[in-house]
Amino acid sequence: MVSSYKKVGVDIAAIKKSQKTIGRMISSTHKIQKLAKVAHGFGHYAGIVQIPGNKFLATHTDGVGTKIMIANMMKKYDTIGIDCIAMNVNDIICIGATPISFVDYIAANKNNQHVFKKVVGGLVNGARRAQVPIIGGETAIMPDLFSGNSFAMDLAGTVVGVLSKKEMIFGKSIKSGDIIIGVKSSGLHSNGYTLARSVLLSKYKLNSRVKGVGHLGNALLKPTEIYVKPVLEALAKCKIHGLAHITGGSFTKLLRLKNIGYDLNNLPKTPPLMQLIQDCGVESKEMYKTFNMGIGFCVIAPKNNVAKIRSIFKKHKFATYEIGKITSKKGVFINSKKIA
Repeated sequence: MVSSYKKVGVDIAAIKKSQKTIGRMISSTHKIQKLAKVAHGFGHYAGIVQIPGNKFLATHTDGVGTKIMIANMMKKYDTIGIDCIAMNVNDIICIGATPISFVDYIAANKNNQHVFKKVVGGLVNGARRAQVPIIGGETAIMPDLFSGNSFAMDLAGTVVGVLSKKEMIFGKSIKSGDIIIGVKSSGLHSNGYTLARSVLLSKYKLNSRVKGVGHLGNALLKPTEIYVKPVLEALAKCKIHGLAHITGGSFTKLLRLKNIGYDLNNLPKTPPLMQLIQDCGVESKEMYKTFNMGIGFCVIAPKNNVAKIRSIFKKHKFATYEIGKITSKKGVFINSKKIA
């Protein structure tokens, strides 16, 4: 049976309508604080406020989604903290901000010091990779919020970044002929797990060993890559027109930058885990609108900057590919087929 995100309960189109409503509502608060002027609000990878001294602060919040359910099922909690850091810092660098502080929020149905220690260990690990200090957080024990008697939890965080006006990058400079550089992902990262769980666990168990994938549970828990160091170095040394963290919505995320043409005609071979998901009944178009398909981050730059950008990522031990180019034909195209 062919499955999709919508069929398993996640209707992206409906969610976008809800987000637009939320955006209109929260915009009514943008002028109530006199010390901080909103410089860029809802709708991009982070919001920005201008504070006294002509400085700018960027803020973003995110969680790890239903990947936490895999951690709960496997009773393995040492990597989801890395995911939480990654999902936040990888977004905030997309607008040119340097992450400077992070706070986390752990909600659980019961106190479990062993689990919390593992989770925070992952947060610390991720924070070191991202070079961002964790300055606080909140742990809430709410036994009535989660159903069932077994241990359950959720994890989210908020990152603050700093940037100057000249460092802001929103994608407005993207133009036809620019090259799209794709940076390799480590796996599913932290998106699409509702669909992945639905199709994979209807056929396999988490402790199954699958050819090309290995231990399925471990493959699903592989932590999200953190791209902070190479991206910030590339921003300092190269001309870059746009940055995109490939998360929920996958390559449709590119349209967040600029309504132009994104021709992705040279993507790497589909990773085994994602091929397994597709083989379980998810159509190709749905795959490219839900999963990162091996590309966790995109850098859009003029052709004469591509070699230098790729060398910076290579120095930081990240594989990159020239996955496509910018065209005037609006939309996102995978091998000439429009997906958005």
